[in-house]
Amino acid sequence: MVDSCFVSQGLTALAAFLLFPFDSLAASQIEDQAEQFFRSGHTNNWAVLVCTSRFWFNYRHVANTLSVYRSVKRLGIPDSHIVLMLADDMACNPRNPKPATVFSHKNMELNVYGDDVEVDYRSYEVTVENFLRLLTGRIPSSTPRSKRLLSDDRSNILIYMTGHGGNGFLKFQDSEEITNIELADAFEQMWQKRRYNELLFIIDTCQGASMYERFYSPNIMALASSQVGEDSLSHQPDPAIGVHLMDRYTFYVLEFLEEINPASQMNMNDLFQVCPKSLCVSTPGHRTDLFQRDPKNVLITDFFGSVRKVEITTETISLQPDSRIMESSYKEDQMDEELMEPLKYAEQLPVAQIIHQKPKLKDWHPPGGFILGLWALIIMVFFKTYGIKHMKFIF
Repeated sequence: MVDSCFVSQGLTALAAFLLFPFDSLAASQIEDQAEQFFRSGHTNNWAVLVCTSRFWFNYRHVANTLSVYRSVKRLGIPDSHIVLMLADDMACNPRNPKPATVFSHKNMELNVYGDDVEVDYRSYEVTVENFLRLLTGRIPSSTPRSKRLLSDDRSNILIYMTGHGGNGFLKFQDSEEITNIELADAFEQMWQKRRYNELLFIIDTCQGASMYERFYSPNIMALASSQVGEDSLSHQPDPAIGVHLMDRYTFYVLEFLEEINPASQMNMNDLFQVCPKSLCVSTPGHRTDLFQRDPKNVLITDFFGSVRKVEITTETISLQPDSRIMESSYKEDQMDEELMEPLKYAEQLPVAQIIHQKPKLKDWHPPGGFILGLWALIIMVFFKTYGIKHMKFIF
């Protein structure tokens, strides 16, 4: 009897000894996974959207930037985390037939200027110096918060740029230019100063791929509308406005983004395929060798969306619905619907629904020479009827 007790105790001790390493190993693996999750995750999103072109014939570059602005706001990035730089104010341009509007689609269906656009840098504030100071944080202490990029090492940053460029440079307002070396060095300063976790760079310009060739900092993914030696082409001419409304690459990127919602599982590989050469005419490019994660594991909302705040609590919360509470909340919802204001800027219809609607009838305007021809006809009839001797009664 005593021997059997000793044998059973020995077997129990042996089993505990054998299981102990496996339990500790499993616990350590779980701890490592949790620690890696919190190390690699980001806690906030920022967007820097830059239009570098002036003058009315560059209307499409302003529309490009405002369209991206509309998309990131719709997906949840607030204005406090968006830095918008517009080199010209097309909405207030004297040539604009529809003041206070900027359209990105034919028939003037979608106004991307909206009613609550917050432009942080405008007109001659959009310079190479101000842009580089914004990225690197080397700005005067008197600079207001809206003109600062207050990111940190847990920030995912989207940088979108559009304008006229060439092999290794992008022009700012036809008066200066930023080179790919200056841009690469600015990103390296951002990395050294722990100003980003991951960075997505998108550029829509001629020979756009040349702008990311010199990048050397980690955790940067880059996309461009065209390869070296190629032009980035415009899209959707509008006779009523007299200019092209958007560039091809940005147009198809935004069509793709309109299908995205904050809970979407679409990844960056899907974004790479949105504008093949058959649509863009140019050859879009991308660079991922500096990026640590596989693009197929990077959600679109990691850059274009907003990280949701989560509060952890130890309190017990009852999930059983209370009929009285449900009834009161239903009444409140009904009252809110009755008092609801018109749709705000970020809640407008998606582009996909707008561009397939039946176009509105355009306002009729007489041709350019119609009025002049009418006056010429009146004068001819007058001369033929009364002759030149009656001119003294008119003047």
